[in-house]
Amino acid sequence: MKIIVTGVNGQLGYDVVRELTKRNYKNVLGIDINDLDLTNKESVQSFMRRNQPDIIIHCAAYTAVDNAEDNKEICYDVNVNGTKYLVESAKELNSKFVYISTDYVFSGDKDNEYLVEDTPNPKSVYGKTKYLGEIETLKHEKHYIIRISWVFGKNGNNFIKTMIRLGREKDILNIVSDQFGSPTYTYDLSRLIVDMIETDKYGIYHATNEGTCNWFEFAQKIFEYSNINIKLNPIRTEQYPTKAKRPRNSVMSKKNLLDNGFRLLPSWQDALKRYLKEIEVI
Repeated sequence: MKIIVTGVNGQLGYDVVRELTKRNYKNVLGIDINDLDLTNKESVQSFMRRNQPDIIIHCAAYTAVDNAEDNKEICYDVNVNGTKYLVESAKELNSKFVYISTDYVFSGDKDNEYLVEDTPNPKSVYGKTKYLGEIETLKHEKHYIIRISWVFGKNGNNFIKTMIRLGREKDILNIVSDQFGSPTYTYDLSRLIVDMIETDKYGIYHATNEGTCNWFEFAQKIFEYSNINIKLNPIRTEQYPTKAKRPRNSVMSKKNLLDNGFRLLPSWQDALKRYLKEIEVI
């Protein structure tokens, strides 16, 4: 069995390849932009025909949420066209296809958790392109669409690393306290993804670590576990304006995971402690 993982230099792609290797998959090819331009249809087609993957795990994406507002065409090209070309190859080769989506496909205006069945209504360029990527993915029967949020992993930048850096530089930080969601540790998520591809339980899933918090509460735990003494001030979204609109609520139901017999990920607090050990902060 041959498995191709896009975005190997990113947080999730890195951990997916690591997990596949740990489980003794022998024919795993991790690729990134230097290996293949996903926005070039001919290049994608010839690469996939040459390599003949049984499974494509698509972790690559344009994820600079604020920059996407000014770079709509690039974001669309990567997240929509890139996905489309990969899906077309997956259909041609009858490969399983895993698409990593996001909480940003939802508006964030719902008061309780989002269900898989809820209609997406993205409010940012990034969210819109990721939703259009979902639509492309649905054109292939053998699909797994996995929506994730607040991602952190060893191989890349994320909120936790930013907080630790700022915590060592400053005495006071203002952190948004009215946006709620669930952190997702790529180490835990990669194990779930590999569990999924070992089945034919295709469909749309929400996958985050268990529990919810706001960014302020997340930062509190980061500094508590890291033994960094800093004063935090909770602020509202309006006090920290960004180019792209963030979901106020991006808590997502994991019912589809349970219904299909998959294990829920550990609590985000547990994941945070293990992650801080992995990056040698504690």
